[in-house]
Amino acid sequence: MEKSIETIESIRKVMGEDLAILGHHYQSDAVIAHTDIRGDSLELSRKISPLKAKYIVFCGVYFMAESAAILQRPDQKVFIPDTGASCPMADMAEAGRVETVLNLLGKSGRKIIPLTYVNSSAAVKGVVGRFGGSVCTSANAKTMLDWARKQGDAVLFLPDKHLARNTANYLGIPEEKRLILHEAVIDGDPNLYVDPAEAEDKELIIWPGYCPIHEEFTLDAIDNIRRTEPDAKIVVHPECDPSVVQAADGNGSTTFLIKYAEEAPAGSTIYIGTEENLVSRLAERFKNEKVIKPLKVSLCEDMGKITLENLAALLANIENETPVSVSDDVKEPARLALERMLEACA
Repeated sequence: MEKSIETIESIRKVMGEDLAILGHHYQSDAVIAHTDIRGDSLELSRKISPLKAKYIVFCGVYFMAESAAILQRPDQKVFIPDTGASCPMADMAEAGRVETVLNLLGKSGRKIIPLTYVNSSAAVKGVVGRFGGSVCTSANAKTMLDWARKQGDAVLFLPDKHLARNTANYLGIPEEKRLILHEAVIDGDPNLYVDPAEAEDKELIIWPGYCPIHEEFTLDAIDNIRRTEPDAKIVVHPECDPSVVQAADGNGSTTFLIKYAEEAPAGSTIYIGTEENLVSRLAERFKNEKVIKPLKVSLCEDMGKITLENLAALLANIENETPVSVSDDVKEPARLALERMLEACA
């Protein structure tokens, strides 16, 4: 470990402003200590183009590095220490299946607008862009779902079913106007079952994906805290099951959770339903003022694939490493999908 730290710091000094290391909030403290900028995935990607750095190292999961590659300048290169750091939820929506579903739903003559959570591959963002759709984050999902509803006859929200349902609850979309797609196994191959007739009177069609981390936060855990620590506050992401979101004291993006912890009165006890690395970092930051605990200890294995060792190895050989790339036929419609979001949220 010491050797990796020495390697990272010595290369950072040599490369200076030509190098920028970005770290997602869910990265370990060991990795975060060597980052120049930390934040949410899209927040980090949007900061890349204005940077002087020509070499961008993204410490996060692969779809985040792809988003960075979509938004980078032509003279910049984006790298990730482990290309195998995936996202289970993003993997639940494969671009070919998304396009097939959109084509099937469109056979009725209705205009279906796709809206994808930023936690999706570049290829999926490209499909969404070509079908007139856009992208959303947990912070702007309400704004973007409202936008999407005005663009056509119905919205296909993917890949996170919980974010879709919680956002629909906020906007008052009735349950009877929603359809959650389900999977069928045909000859051993899982396929999304889509019956256009079943969807013809629906306003919101929901992909059945979910984040395994957020699935671990349960209503039972909240009920137990309410019984044993009635004064404690509980905040979660809107990627949690709607029952969990409704029972919590607040829900929102990672930025919201951090701000909630910052602004809570001294002496407060706060349970946060998010990845453990961020919770422990907040607990350490405020240990002399308030108590911050995880709703449940839950670590993202894929975020954990980024280590000091593979970060050091990447930096030591960065001139010979293959940067993350997105083909032009994907990049242009994916960028269009992102730009629609930026315009709608301006």
